[in-house]
Amino acid sequence: MKSWIEASKIYLDRRIIAILFLGFSSGLPLLLVYGTLSYWLKIEGVSLAAIGLFSLARLPYTFKFLWAPLVDHIRLPVLHRLIGHRRSWALLSQLCLIVSIIGLGMSNPSVTPEMTALMAVFVAFFSATQDILIDAYRIELLKDDEQGAGAAMYVNGYRLGMLVAGAVAIGLSDWIAMPLVYMMMAGLIVIGMITILLNKEPENLAAATQLQERDAHASQLVAEGKPMWMASTIANFNIAVVLPFKDFMTRSGWVWVLVFIILYKMGEAMLGAMANPFYQEMGFSGTEIGSITKVFGMAATVIGGLIGGIVTYRYGILHSLLYCGIVQMLSTLLFSLQAEVGYNIPMLMVAISGENITAGMATTAFVAYLSSQCNSAYTATQYALLSSFMAVPRDLFASLSGLLAEVVGWTWFFAACSAIALPALLLLVWMIRKDDANRLKNA
Repeated sequence: MKSWIEASKIYLDRRIIAILFLGFSSGLPLLLVYGTLSYWLKIEGVSLAAIGLFSLARLPYTFKFLWAPLVDHIRLPVLHRLIGHRRSWALLSQLCLIVSIIGLGMSNPSVTPEMTALMAVFVAFFSATQDILIDAYRIELLKDDEQGAGAAMYVNGYRLGMLVAGAVAIGLSDWIAMPLVYMMMAGLIVIGMITILLNKEPENLAAATQLQERDAHASQLVAEGKPMWMASTIANFNIAVVLPFKDFMTRSGWVWVLVFIILYKMGEAMLGAMANPFYQEMGFSGTEIGSITKVFGMAATVIGGLIGGIVTYRYGILHSLLYCGIVQMLSTLLFSLQAEVGYNIPMLMVAISGENITAGMATTAFVAYLSSQCNSAYTATQYALLSSFMAVPRDLFASLSGLLAEVVGWTWFFAACSAIALPALLLLVWMIRKDDANRLKNA
């Protein structure tokens, strides 16, 4: 087992540092079609009903798994030969993202809201496409035991990008026009482009083998009498869509993996949905909520993410999931204590720092786990699918959190958010024992 000092040195690796900048490039566009855009629309006098409808522009983030197979297997002419498969697609998506962000900023939401909405969809689409490529690039660039540190740097970079596109962009809008703010945000995407150019294309022998099998399959279909265009279409569909699903669903225990993915973050999702209403009901002001939850909480989350990466590198993915999950479950009970104490700023700082540090640890371990579940032959497709699956507790179970809080009250609500993590942790213990048994069997 690696020492803590040895495990910490992983963050000095050039590849791990590069992932921080790629995470920044991924996180930057999200709020430009979410919170910052909503703020701009309100300033321009757009109705609240219309602002709500603009949230539909974010749908590409949810459905990115639909075109991930194309990104996974289509080779771009010229660029593929010059800089490789992943880097060529990443640069193309980033270039299109820059153009679409500038286009969104140049639109006039008070005069032509339809154009603003269209450009927001373009930003979300190219941003989601960039996410597909950067996730695949990150997974293929690192070894299995490095995925935790890579996840930590990616998540922290992502949060930094959101901070710049949110708080910094809105703050700048008090001094300069919003179109210029959006142009500045578009310029920051160049950071991701430079990072891609300065780092090598990851070697992916599995994907190369799959392409050879695709060509052989197409040749076989032609020999059987099918037209070339039909044989090529069938072979491409098989390798891009059928095989990634077949590969995952033929693994032992794949159903339990999906169940675990849904359960692991459920308590955190329910807590997050009700956090701000809880703060307000306890009597905290907007300034207090903003300063403690955003600034103080952001720092705690970053620290937690870095700790999670070290824990994952030292203990392995499954054990780190268990350790980080346990401490996050226990830290959630701090909010039950906050509900009993009521308005108390020091207690709020303790509750938020405890929850955010442990949430950062668990998120890092969880992203590393999702990454480890991807076959390198279908990295982009499988990770896009699993990350979309990960959103289920956020979008479905979190919607019921308000009803639960009304029925049982805040103290027992947060106790329930803590207890709901138990099924995932028990399932994880079983998965660890099963993995240990397989290791002994194969030893």
